[in-house]
Amino acid sequence: MTAKEPEIIRDKDQMRKWSRAMRSQGKTIGLVPTMGYLHAGHVSLIREAHNHSDVIVVSIYVNPGQFSPSEDLSTYPSDFHGDIQKLRAVPGGVDVVFNPHNLYDYGTNPNCTNTSTSTSNGEEMKLESCVEEKGLGHETWVRVVRLEKGMCGKSRPVFFRGVATVVTKLFNIVEPDVALFGKKDYQQWRIIQRMVRDLDFSIRVIGSEVVRESDGLAMSSRNVRLSPEEREKALSINKSLSRARFSAEKGQISCKELIDLVIQAINEAGGRVDYAEIIDQDSLETVEEIRSPVVFCVAAWFGKVRLIDNMEISV
Repeated sequence: MTAKEPEIIRDKDQMRKWSRAMRSQGKTIGLVPTMGYLHAGHVSLIREAHNHSDVIVVSIYVNPGQFSPSEDLSTYPSDFHGDIQKLRAVPGGVDVVFNPHNLYDYGTNPNCTNTSTSTSNGEEMKLESCVEEKGLGHETWVRVVRLEKGMCGKSRPVFFRGVATVVTKLFNIVEPDVALFGKKDYQQWRIIQRMVRDLDFSIRVIGSEVVRESDGLAMSSRNVRLSPEEREKALSINKSLSRARFSAEKGQISCKELIDLVIQAINEAGGRVDYAEIIDQDSLETVEEIRSPVVFCVAAWFGKVRLIDNMEISV
């Protein structure tokens, strides 16, 4: 079968024009938002998108709005040429790759290079993201206030504000009917679902199951930064989550006992736990006992790499 060559669009207006042309032909549009450095997890989202839409747009954009000035924006892995090669090999192909240069640069104030701003009383306001650091003038943010507070929101306070904002931008530019997100980023998926509901986007948000390497490690663009030794140690996340789920299915409903089991396993493997929480699948509120469907979410550092993973538990 001949590989399908995706059209590469970098201009926002051109992207919107393409989408509206497709819709005028009666076609439904599926969007798979990514930050590039694609792996099999992304491919699984594209495969799933084919089940729900006529044409597929994959966005590749490393979003500065979700990185604080101290985080790893500059080291985020990138391989655009390799990404295109992988997309050409996807069964059914991809129609468009939307690869904008900068979704926060409006070209209205080229001399704006301030790295701090002031409040009305003259006090300096702390920079929160790489967007403000670059002085691009962007000042409108989307927040899902309650769902963003826990888990990743504790250690990365601007992360979900940046995610919700850039996804809103992508939705407004691409105008999809369906959008696919991986459940590995469970909190992110639920936040986008809630945002779509609350802001009346006419978009169906679908969560796709966690895709794992053959050894059980959840696929992530950050895995490439693990040393062989760190990667081996990182397997403790999935292994301990699997043991916790097995224990819960056998009747262990105390969340503290299950959390302690996972933390101990990761610590003994040489990892450093950021958080380990068992939460309600919809509200993301922590629970003390498992009496309804929950998800066990973990974030842990191995070396300089922060990994996240989760496991849904239904008893």
